[in-house]
Amino acid sequence: MPSIDRRTWCAFLVTSLCIVYSHAAEHYDLVIQSGRVIDPQTKTDMTLNIGVSDGQIRAVTTEPLVGDTTIDANGLVVSPGFIDMHAHGQDLLSNRVQAYDGVTTALELESGVSPVDSWYQSVAQTGRPIHYGASVNWAQCRMSEFLSGLSGDDPEASGADFADPAWQSETATEKQLQSISRCVEKGLDEGALGIGFLLGYAPGTGHKEYFHLTGVAASRGLPTFTHARYLSMLEPQSSFEGIAEIVAAAAGTGAHAHIVHLNSISLRDIADITTMISNAQASGVRVSTEAYPFGAGATNIGAAMFRGPNWRERVGGISATNFDVSGTRLSESEFVRLQAEAPETSIVVHLLDTDVPKDQAILDQAVLFENGVIASDGGGWMLDDNLIDESIWPLPNGAWSHPRSAGTFSKFIRVYVIEQQKLSLLEAIERVSYGPARLLEDSVPQMRKKGRIQVGADADIVIFDLSRIGDNATYEHPGQLSSGFEYVIVSGEALISQGQLDPSKLPGKPIRLIP
Repeated sequence: MPSIDRRTWCAFLVTSLCIVYSHAAEHYDLVIQSGRVIDPQTKTDMTLNIGVSDGQIRAVTTEPLVGDTTIDANGLVVSPGFIDMHAHGQDLLSNRVQAYDGVTTALELESGVSPVDSWYQSVAQTGRPIHYGASVNWAQCRMSEFLSGLSGDDPEASGADFADPAWQSETATEKQLQSISRCVEKGLDEGALGIGFLLGYAPGTGHKEYFHLTGVAASRGLPTFTHARYLSMLEPQSSFEGIAEIVAAAAGTGAHAHIVHLNSISLRDIADITTMISNAQASGVRVSTEAYPFGAGATNIGAAMFRGPNWRERVGGISATNFDVSGTRLSESEFVRLQAEAPETSIVVHLLDTDVPKDQAILDQAVLFENGVIASDGGGWMLDDNLIDESIWPLPNGAWSHPRSAGTFSKFIRVYVIEQQKLSLLEAIERVSYGPARLLEDSVPQMRKKGRIQVGADADIVIFDLSRIGDNATYEHPGQLSSGFEYVIVSGEALISQGQLDPSKLPGKPIRLIP
């Protein structure tokens, strides 16, 4: 051991004592002690103590800390709160269900909302248990041009309006394009996080319209979030072509283009599609993507992708029995009746059978795509064919939605970390927290403090038992909460404590580009 002179040794002792004293002297609102702390950005995975005050992380250290409240996290994982970029369930009930899946920020980016300002104001009046935000809804702006009785200021179109082919297949005139653009730009002026494009529901719309509006996003340094056209393995008008359009728009405008639910839109052509995306990224094109760990998707039965003379062949030879409503598979006659009489009916469509190893391997390619993130595409909750009042808690028996609305993130960790061991826990946590924050932080400054366990970061923290984490929602019984999350902390406030959610707590804040 090299010798150390007295002056150096004394300086070392004084510095060390000052560090210990600085933490010991500070009193925190909340202390989380002795947890296995995961910080994906710095690749930290070690036992640490965390001090939280005023909604922010103020200390991350091996030194003891003192606080008003102390959580003993010995034997538990302490992670950044999960960020869902694709959450359609924008209500109290859906948020609370997602909190049990580790989600502390739920963003509506694929569809978006319109009008934007009214939506943010309405949500703020009600309050939210977790953070919320949205893009501007291009589809709503387009419907206001093509459907009589609607305007861009309507809070939302009805299910029947959404299924109306009139807005889905006509090329906009120059005058109509200007009007749609004004509606979209108004939403951006009001603080939307980008532009949400439901191209898959309007496959006959103009390619120039999409390119033009992608350019609008690029001019403001904002991303686009696109559901690609077609949902088909047959050419022309295949899913490959639909995703190629997104890549081309990103390359041609410089915009950051995010491709939603890579797993479902790619069908069984995932290998070719991921090769295209990877090569585009390597060439500097700003394109990103997400996936969810289920073989089935969800939409309405009247969607454009399930119409036309050869749609079944295009989607892979599926039949009416691949569809279920409220957990019951459809007959051919019931499928035809609902398409004609109730096109807005919510359905789950089984595209891959993950009990078959070949199908699971196809899904794995999307879920494990390099630098991809996990997003739920989850929605609201229904009971007896009606939306459940958002103020109801707990989730009623028999509540129906796609199981991804309750268990996306727990299932991802269970399958890919615990069972298949294809990802380390650190790698998995990155895909559900820091990964989404990283994709958004260039355009949304608030995201620079999320997805991290670091001094100065927002105190959005989940504490879970890795040995108990799991999804309990199934297609037959989706209304079952995930397990293993002992604490879910939002802005420094424990929304879930010792596994129990407090419905009186509404610590969620808006994620918004303030006008």
